[in-house]
Amino acid sequence: MSFSAFANHVRNPALPHRRRVSALRSCVQLYRPIGFEATLSFLGELAGPFQRDDGALLRALDHLAASRSLWHDHLRRYAAERRTAKRLGHRAPRPGDANPNLGPSIWYGAPQHAALHALTYWRRSRLPRLLAWDDPGAREIDVAVSACLASRGPLSDEQHRRLHDTAQQLRRRISGGLYDEDAVAYFRARDLLRIAALVTSAAIPESAAGVEHQSTTAAGGSR
Repeated sequence: MSFSAFANHVRNPALPHRRRVSALRSCVQLYRPIGFEATLSFLGELAGPFQRDDGALLRALDHLAASRSLWHDHLRRYAAERRTAKRLGHRAPRPGDANPNLGPSIWYGAPQHAALHALTYWRRSRLPRLLAWDDPGAREIDVAVSACLASRGPLSDEQHRRLHDTAQQLRRRISGGLYDEDAVAYFRARDLLRIAALVTSAAIPESAAGVEHQSTTAAGGSR
């Protein structure tokens, strides 16, 4: 089923509330810019206890749909820009250009707010397990997360540099055949790279980021 079909189920007051909550979770499966569990948690912060409150459930859907709509707006603008660039002879995007077709890596409309929430969620639920493995880069990522949460976003130039260097090292590990060598280590490195991307998003004030800000630290999330 499509996002719109699941959204219609969420809005249907004739359905039992638990089925409508399940439909919202299905919407999140299709659009989870900060990860499935973190997106659900963020919706709870934005809308209230949607698991048991009808008004909160509808607000949660509205927040999710509004962010998804902004992402789709970006997709349309990006497609138009690429058509223009191709007519001018630029067949491939420039290295480092954000490509929204890869999936949203931020919460469109509130990138910093959502990233800070997701970092809090990851630090509580997932980061301790990554640190327990003492995976290369994990300690540096943990330092960056702590600094970002302590400042509610901003990082110093040195902290940005160290985060960038660590992300580059993780990216090289992932692209260097790590999955074939050690699939578990591959997924740990990928998770660390996702956390690094959240730190990058959280470090950019929303007044400066705009709804189209895309993190260049890691690959995007899900649609």
